[in-house]
Formats: sequence, C-alpha cells, structure tokens
Amino acid sequence: MRTETLIEKENREIAKQYKELLRISYQTLSAADKRLIRSAFDVAVDAHKDQRRRSGEAYIFHPIAVAKIVASEIGLDAISIASALLHDVVEDTEYTLDDIERMFGETVARIVDGLTKIAHLKKDRNISQQAENFRKMLLTLHDDVRVIIIKIADRYHNMLTMDAMPEHKQVKMASETLYIYAPLAHRIGLYNIKTELEDLSLKYTEPDVYNDIAERIEQTKEEQQKYIEDFSKVIKKSLDKEKLDYTIKGRMKSIYSIRKKMITQNVSYDEIYDKFAIRIIYQSDPENEKFLAWKIYSIVTDHFTPNPVRLRDWISSPKSTGYEALHITVMGPEGKWVEVQIRSERMHEIAEKGYAAHFKYKHGEQKELGIEEWLNRLQEALENSNGSAVDFVEEFKLNLYAKEIFVFTPKGELKSLPKGATPLDFSFHIHTEVGMRTRGAKVNGKLVPLNTELKSGDQVEIITSETAKPNQNWLDYATTARAISKIRSSLKEEQKLIAEEGKEILRRKLKSQKVSLNEDVVNKMVSYFKLKTSLDLFYRVGVGSIDNQKIKDFASSYNNAFISFFKNKIRKKPLPEDINREEITAKYDMLVFGRDEEKLEYKLSKCCNPIPGDTVFGFISVNEGIKVHKKDCPNAIALQSNYAYRIISAKWIDSSQEEFTSEIKLTGIDNMGLVNQITEIISDNMHVNMKNLNFNADGGTFTGKITLVVKNNAILKKLINNLKQINGIDKVVRI
Repeated sequence: MRTETLIEKENREIAKQYKELLRISYQTLSAADKRLIRSAFDVAVDAHKDQRRRSGEAYIFHPIAVAKIVASEIGLDAISIASALLHDVVEDTEYTLDDIERMFGETVARIVDGLTKIAHLKKDRNISQQAENFRKMLLTLHDDVRVIIIKIADRYHNMLTMDAMPEHKQVKMASETLYIYAPLAHRIGLYNIKTELEDLSLKYTEPDVYNDIAERIEQTKEEQQKYIEDFSKVIKKSLDKEKLDYTIKGRMKSIYSIRKKMITQNVSYDEIYDKFAIRIIYQSDPENEKFLAWKIYSIVTDHFTPNPVRLRDWISSPKSTGYEALHITVMGPEGKWVEVQIRSERMHEIAEKGYAAHFKYKHGEQKELGIEEWLNRLQEALENSNGSAVDFVEEFKLNLYAKEIFVFTPKGELKSLPKGATPLDFSFHIHTEVGMRTRGAKVNGKLVPLNTELKSGDQVEIITSETAKPNQNWLDYATTARAISKIRSSLKEEQKLIAEEGKEILRRKLKSQKVSLNEDVVNKMVSYFKLKTSLDLFYRVGVGSIDNQKIKDFASSYNNAFISFFKNKIRKKPLPEDINREEITAKYDMLVFGRDEEKLEYKLSKCCNPIPGDTVFGFISVNEGIKVHKKDCPNAIALQSNYAYRIISAKWIDSSQEEFTSEIKLTGIDNMGLVNQITEIISDNMHVNMKNLNFNADGGTFTGKITLVVKNNAILKKLINNLKQINGIDKVVRI
C-alpha cells in the first residue's frame, strides 16, 4: 500500500476544512450561497496554490481560517464568507480586482478592494505611520462595514498563528492590535474576539506576566468550578419553581483584564476577588424578556445580598453596540463578591456575535441602527479631521472604550453620550449648528458652566445665540471626538483668516527693516519665536502678540543667527565609531542598543523612570535622541504601534558605578517603632541611601513614601521583599 504524499494529505485537509466551513456557518445558507462560497473557495485554492506561510503550511489554510471566524464566531453572511476566502487574492496573486468583480459581482469586489487597500497601507514608511494608516483604514468603512469586520478576523487569525514570526515583528503586531483592532472589535460589539485579541497581544508584549497569570488561572480551575456549582445550587430550586428554562455558566475574566486590574488597583493576583462572572441565560419570547430578567434578578437577590452601587441595567437602555443584559454584583458563598449577568438567549447571541445577530432578530428597515449611527458619527469625524493623524487616533479612541450615560432633551428624548460628556458635547451631539452657536446650558433647569460633567438622567437644555462662536477654551470643555473635531475645524478656519492678514503685516514690517519675507526668513522666525509652524507665526503677528519691537529684535539678530548656526554645527562633533571603553563615562557603560549592542547616548524617560534591571526599549525621538522606556510603560503600546520603525532594542550591562533614584509606597497598621524598623532595614542591613521619607498615620493605619538611591532593580526588589516581612506592613509597591 503506497504512502500518502504531503500534497495529498494537505488536499484532504483543505477539503475537510471547506466542509466544516459550511457546517459551522451561523447564518442559514441557501443553495445560491453555497455556490458562491464554493466558487470563492476554488479561486482562492488556485490563486494561493504555490504559496506557503512562514510556518511552512500551505497559505490557503489562512483564508479558510479567516472565513471560518467570519462564518461562525462573527456570524456574517455568504458574501462576507466569500470575501474572507478571497481577501488576499488581489494583494498576493495574479488575480485582479476586475477578475473578482466579473466572477463574484460588485459587492464582493468592493469588500476585497477595501481589504487590499488596508494591506497596502503597511508599506507606507512615513512618520506616525500606524495612526495615518488607521485613518485611511477607517475611510473604507464608508463603503462597507464588512471590510473592517473581515480585517478584524484576519488580524485575529494572524495573532493566533504568530509563533513563527521574529520577536520584533510579534511585538509590533501585538502593540498595533492593542492600539487599534481590540478597540474596534469592542466598539462593533465583538466582545469575545476583543478579549482574545487583548490576551494574545499581552502574550507577546509581556510574555512573563501572561504566562504567570495563565498558570495561576489553570491552578484554580477546579476550585472555581466548585464555587460556581455551590452558587448555582442555592438559586436553582427557586428558578425551577418558577418553571424557567435556563442555564448557569461561569466565565473567567480575561488574562488582560486581570492584568489591567492589577496595575490600576496596584494589587497582586491573589488580591483580585472578582476574577470570574456567573451568567444566567434564559429562554423567552420577546414579550416577556424584560419581565423574566427582573424576575431572575429578584430570585438572585432573595438569596444573595446585592451591592446597590453595582447594578447595570442594559435592558432598559441598551449600549450603542446593541448589548443588552442585567449586571448585578452580589455577596456570594464564602463572603466573595460575584458579578452575575442575566440575559436571554437572544441577548446572549447579540453579546457573542454583535453585528450579525442583529440581522437574525431585526429585519428590513430596522437593520442594526446602533452600527449605522456609529458609522455616521465616524464619517463626520473622518471628514472633519484635519489635525495630525496621531491626534485623530487618540480622539477616536476616546469614544471607543467610553462607558455610556443617558440624558434627556427638553422634550424628553433620550440621548446616549460617553461617560464624562459635558453640555458642550451634548450640543454638538444634537447638531453641529447648535454646537457652534452655544452660549450657555441648563441642566435640570439650572444654568451650569459648559464644562460640567453630565450624569445619567440629567435633562439638558442648550441656550444658543447668533453671535456666539467657538473659542480656544472650548477644547478644554469638550470630551467627545465629534465636538473636539468640529471646534478645531472652526478655530482653524478663523486662525487661517487672521494668519493671512498677519502674513501681509509681517511682509510690510520686515521690508521696513530691510529684510524680505522668504521661506528661509520664515523658518528662522518660527525657530526664533519657538513656534511649530509658519501658520502660528502669521497668526501671532495678526493678533499682535508678536509686535513691532519683537520683529525689530529678530531683524537685527538675523545675520548673527546665521553665523552662530554654523558655529554650533562645527561644535557638535559626531561620536567616534569605535569608542575606547576606558575613556567613556559610567553612563555609556549602562545600556547597549540594537543587535550589535552599540553604546549610544540616551536619556531615561520621565514617564516611567526606568532603573537597571528593568526590561526596557529605546525610542528614537525627533529632538531628544534616544529615550529609554520600560516595557510596561503606559506609553509603550502607543509608541510601539505608531512608531515601530523608531523602536530600538536595549539591554542593561554592568551598572555597578551608577546609582538611581526610585520611590516606594508602604501601607499598613501603625505600630510603635515601625519607622525605626523600616529605616534599619533600608540603611543598616541593605546599605541603601534614603533621600526623602514621608509618613502619615490616620485612624490606626499609615501610608509612607520613601525616595531611595539604588544601583539596580535586583537590589530594589530584595529591599521590597525584606520590608514586606515587617509585622504590620500590608503592602510595599514601587511607584
């Protein structure tokens, strides 16, 4: 009997995967749908027949896997499944967009074209490249939202199969995923995929942290399963008595969300108590859904005491993604707080599938209004965004993860706004013209400042005036991307008009000083007055903040400045290529950069204050050379995603001669002689110097902050562990 060849084995596996794709589709596929998918499959197999992935497997397995995610986990239609199968065909093979349109029609071609444009973006190498790419990518949403959803599925599969990639590419892709794709998945309502993307990103950006939490979760699995069973046992009798058809499931919080809590609450893994949630999913006809949700709520709270502050009613006011559920936090068995989520099977499907489940439950004209409203708002933000790409991404992300509040218009209409929104945000939410003419606002009948934070249930009335117009302060009053972009546009228009007048004024005034206005002079003036652009310069002349005297001072120093510029150039000698180890300072002996482990000049960034022993990377800044950041710096994800080409690997070498400042915070029970014990361990036992010591006692507890001078991270960790041993000390953390 002959042995099966690798090609035959692969072909058998491809055929098996195709059958599974049809079987797991969430939507019901008609005969025409199956023909469309079969044709797309055949074209994809033919197009990719000679290609292999970095891991060595046939490339066709990637588009099939993306199509399976689209069909099953996201639950889209046949057109989306076909487009997913074809998503790399135009980008990577001989097939053209015209071929796709001829074979599969205009809609599939449009989606594939959108996906191809996104793929091409990666090849741009300009500054703030990822942010600019993101803006361009979002423009494709205007054509078809399925483009972005298939792109999320594509990224999800790439993240699942990233092991064969080099480490620097893994970190770049993971950072970009956290920065862009996870927030997008969240906003579209793909909560499961968003969670997976976050966890997979953490696996590559902070592997040690990821593995540590994953192991701990695995160790406590049985214990948690038993807890869920104990909880269920208490309420099952009452639920069965009401003849309810339900299931109770436990869901572990994601590794990423546990990590996030550990950072924000400054606690260890063991100190996080709500590591999992319990879901009660019930069957109901549409008329009784709400009634049954509150009935289950009543049963749960009969048995377990609820935390009144932690009730979330997403049934009466669904989230703008369409998410519906009742969330309550109750005191469960063993005195532990447990989050309980109550949702019908319909609500559960919408929570799991997001966008697609709306098709199943809403037909015709009712088609998922939440998504459409979001797309309309997004389109406005794109059209009005004329600032930098990085500003745009940050503004857009403001609204992605924002929690919602619900406020009323004077006529009683309910409006959804992000948490933290102000009356000014509300005015632009109503209409751009209302926003532009805002003179004041009333909340619940009382006149309030425009920067007042609105709360759910507030009734908001906007007072307008024909003469009112946006001013610079409004940027501090607004929090939503829509309001900020509209205000910026308005201010820029006004600034341009003033700048045009300013340019003419400057031309005349320089002429009287025997200096002609040209590009070189403008650049010198921008630098002289420490401004960013020529527009800033002309604007300041137009409003008079750069007056006659300042222009005269510049004119007189113009020639001198030119000469001193060249003097400075001569003074700044480049570093010799082979540095004599004996001659370099201790600072050069601290960090080495890149694959060749070069010794380069650098600065330690103030945002995360790294010390020797911390895991770090270098960032090549425009004005300040190499800045060194910790891997878990709050700005690391944005830097690695937006400026991956300016990241340089860094590692510490011998740092025995250098000392660093670090700050620790201690909390605990106030005992006699505690300060003496602390200082004894620091100064006598470990020979570490203290620069500053600050202790506050209140109601039998104390908080202390100590500034230390240490040689490296290992000494600091040892010191923290020693301090934790002192009787009465609860927590010691590095700030």
